[in-house]
Formats: sequence, C-alpha cells, structure tokens
Amino acid sequence: MAEFDSAEFDPAEFDDGLLEEELRQAAAVRDPVPTELHQLALDAYALYDLDARVAELTFDSLVDALPIRGVTDAPRMLTFHAGELTVDVEVTGEGLMGQVLPPQPARIEVLGGPQSAVPVPVDELGRFTSDARPTGPFALRLRTGGDIVVTEWLRA
Repeated sequence: MAEFDSAEFDPAEFDDGLLEEELRQAAAVRDPVPTELHQLALDAYALYDLDARVAELTFDSLVDALPIRGVTDAPRMLTFHAGELTVDVEVTGEGLMGQVLPPQPARIEVLGGPQSAVPVPVDELGRFTSDARPTGPFALRLRTGGDIVVTEWLRA
C-alpha cells in the first residue's frame, strides 16, 4: 500500500466533481437504488413545498384515545398544530371533515400523491368536508393568507 505524503498533495489539482462521479458510478454498480424507491423519492419531492410550515400531529385517536367497548367503526380523530394554528380532522368511511382554528379564510387541499391535490372548500367558521376518503398516505395543505402549512403524512 502506498504511503500518503501530505507535502506532495496540491488541493488545487484535486477534482471533487470527478471523485464524486466515480463514487456514484461505483455505488450504482455495487448497490443500485431499486426503481420503486427512486420513483417514490421523485414523487415525494414533487410534493415538497419549500415555503410551507409543517403542522405537527399532536393527537391521533388510533394511538392516544381509549377504546370504547362495543364500538367497532369509530372515526379516526386527528389534531395538528403549527404555531397558533390548529386543524382538527375526522376521517370516516364517508370522507373527511374538520375545522381550522382559529376560524379564518383558508384553502385546503387533500394530498394523496403527485399531482393529486383535491381542493376542499372551507366556510367562514373554518369548517371543511370532503366526500373523498383517502385510501393511502395523505396529508393536508392549508393556505391561510400568505401562510402555507402542510400536515404530516399519515395512512388512512
């Protein structure tokens, strides 16, 4: 094995781009990224909103609520927080309903995949309903004034 002599190393002659490309080629041959994973990454990036704040999930009835004896098809209750904004959502077999608090003009979209944002009307009290029940991973994108808030992604 050859010894490295730091006195002979000239950083100006070192090509970072060439090294990076050679490492990418070696990784592609030895451990290629599965096609499905590559497509999922592209789809997730297409939905990424650089200006959006993420609303944190603070309550999920599947995890946080006590089960009620005899009730087999209880709606899923979700609460998201982003600063002073709260979004309560109920997921049922018929779709979604919820409310933005404090009540304010908003536009809501149900995200379910790339280019599949479904707009949902919001009334003057911040209430909204959607007849389309999410069947897979979903998130909500809220536009309130100049603010954009996106909820965490969940499975329906």
